[in-house]
Amino acid sequence: MIVLGIEPSCDETAAAVVTDGTSVLSSIVSSQVDVHHKYGGVVPELASRMHIEAVSHVVHQAIDRAGISKEQIDGVAATRGPGLIGALLVGFSFAKAFAWARRLPMAGVNHLEGHIYSVLLGDEQPRFPFVALLVSGGHTNLYHVRSRNDFELLGQTRDDAAGEAFDKVSKMLGLGYPGGAVIEELARQGDPASIDFPRSFLGKESLDFSFSGLKSAVARHIHEHGIPGEKAMADIAAGFQAAVFDVLAQKVVAAAKSRHCRSVAVAGGVAANSALAEKIGRDTHRSGIRLYLPPRELCGDNAAMIAARGDQLIRDNCLVRLDHDVFSRNRSNS
Repeated sequence: MIVLGIEPSCDETAAAVVTDGTSVLSSIVSSQVDVHHKYGGVVPELASRMHIEAVSHVVHQAIDRAGISKEQIDGVAATRGPGLIGALLVGFSFAKAFAWARRLPMAGVNHLEGHIYSVLLGDEQPRFPFVALLVSGGHTNLYHVRSRNDFELLGQTRDDAAGEAFDKVSKMLGLGYPGGAVIEELARQGDPASIDFPRSFLGKESLDFSFSGLKSAVARHIHEHGIPGEKAMADIAAGFQAAVFDVLAQKVVAAAKSRHCRSVAVAGGVAANSALAEKIGRDTHRSGIRLYLPPRELCGDNAAMIAARGDQLIRDNCLVRLDHDVFSRNRSNS
């Protein structure tokens, strides 16, 4: 089965073609970073307008690059939520029109479940059950993944997501948006032990996250010590990143042990950070747990993961009706 996937939940317009839910024939991502950079974050109205301009071109580019015709597509999958409502409506409406005009089945995909499926598109895949850490700009969640359709939420952030904290600290340091890559690069030049930022574990048994206190600690440090120079800025980045990654690694290992899983997966945009992979890799290895990561190009928002999840939903006859709508906050596909 050949599935066309469409993903527009935030500031990337993405389309992909995936066959049998496992092989990526094409994956196209049109980024809006340059547009939103000067505003220090994503402007929802601008994002929606740019999705309208890009979606048709990106979809046809994905089909062309896959080396197929529109007539060979067997199903359509589009992100239904969570995300920015205006942005979601653009992709979901386009997908509905594309599917209904060709009498194709269509699946509405939960964006977070899509990220979990990105791990299943790698060369090596975890066996069920496994624990998945989803860490991105908008979400920091832990799941017990029992099967391709069974995702138990074990923990989530109570305030800022990890990626959101990266963006805010980057803004404090005058480094702009997005903050993930620039903080990662700067942290390589700093000493993570030079500043002991707090780690919020929220109690021994808790699998939830909180990064607002860490963000405030960084702000206080900058306020007390003044505008940092180049070396001090690198140390702040390194100390902040180490504090975030210590919490993420501790929680994912604790979740795996609590559910007796020998495999963990890390997905989402922050999963592309090599320091995070190294930290979790060391901690899981010491505990006899194997770590799985998506292909680097599928860590951020992409449509291949949406097509892969959509493939399963179509096979299960969990299809979109014309009266189905998008949603901004996390919920099931029903």
